[in-house]
Amino acid sequence: MRILVIYCHPVPESFGAALRDTVMKGLAESGNETRLIDLYAEGFDPVMGCDERRVYNEMLKDQHPLPAHAEQLAWAEGLVFVYPTWWYGLPAMLKGWLDRVWTPDITFAISPDTKRISPLMTHIRKLGVVTTCGAPRWWSYVVGHPGKRTLLRGMRALFAKRCKTLFLAHYLMDVSTPQSRADFLALVDRRIRRF
Repeated sequence: MRILVIYCHPVPESFGAALRDTVMKGLAESGNETRLIDLYAEGFDPVMGCDERRVYNEMLKDQHPLPAHAEQLAWAEGLVFVYPTWWYGLPAMLKGWLDRVWTPDITFAISPDTKRISPLMTHIRKLGVVTTCGAPRWWSYVVGHPGKRTLLRGMRALFAKRCKTLFLAHYLMDVSTPQSRADFLALVDRRIRRF
């Protein structure tokens, strides 16, 4: 399977980098073809400017502001997001990537007659999220787990109807221990190999 990993963390030596490496290794050793988008490493600009926003709703594939990223989405059959959960949601860099890359005619279409959205990413059959959360699990669910909902409900609606999902989170990251982090890396390795 062709799997695109989208990684978002500003610190090169972070635990997030260890998660990214574990994901990439597990996927490759399980026989998948992988590609990586490292948003901070490439200096991705998450800010949608005025002119880009003005044409967003009518944008066609050949007008895409980031054609290399659009091509990566077209190539993939599965997506895995690796990022830290900050203030219960996606980092601004990752949210900006969704805003700027997931455009009409690439990821969805809006019917001029019914105004309904039709998914254009039905080639995506698997969607994974590997994240860290400073909050405990129970509080993350009390506040609604916004990042998880954005990806596993909102964006997933654009994928294949039977798209399989995986969500792995290391909660209480701010008070994590070497043992809790090692245990989580082992869990990620086991689960991603079955992904």
